[in-house]
Amino acid sequence: MFSTGILLSVIFCNNASAQTSTTDTLQVYAFVVEGDTIPGGRMLDVNVHTRIKAKWKQYWAEWTRLRNAVYVTYPYAKAAGRIMNEVNAKLVGVTDKKARKEIIKSREKDLKKEFADKITNLSVYQGKVLMKLINRETGNNCYEIIHEYKGGFAAGFYQTIAVILGSSLKQSYEPVTKDQPIEIIVQDVERMYGHRS
Repeated sequence: MFSTGILLSVIFCNNASAQTSTTDTLQVYAFVVEGDTIPGGRMLDVNVHTRIKAKWKQYWAEWTRLRNAVYVTYPYAKAAGRIMNEVNAKLVGVTDKKARKEIIKSREKDLKKEFADKITNLSVYQGKVLMKLINRETGNNCYEIIHEYKGGFAAGFYQTIAVILGSSLKQSYEPVTKDQPIEIIVQDVERMYGHRS
């Protein structure tokens, strides 16, 4: 009986000492904000991996291709708009056809030196985007521009080539509907490089 009493007293004493040593407080990280201590912590990072669906893969591939084409061709479209404004300013008041041709040809030589190699290295897709951007910058489609500066025969010739390549010089630029993705990318480029139309 005595040994049982000792055994029970040892068990109760161990339980009592175990209860007194435990606390109901958890240690957490804290942040001090304007004198208040706010408990907080950082959860572990979780990496989620998934496979992209085919339609989204195609969408992002097309978007990237368009974005790259706009980034490549936008400076040429800006230059075309600037040069057309210069030529038009020189042509104001010039009624003599020979004098007009002379002004246009002099600027054409400069343009060929500056841009011929670069523009001939563009892909057909980039050429289509460039035509859209030139329309955006000038307000005229490429057919109208060529017709005005080079004549109807040259415009018809280049239109035929464009049709063979699956495009058209007469295509319009519709920033709100059909060409909204191009407009979004152009606005991004303008913000990034400080260009403004």
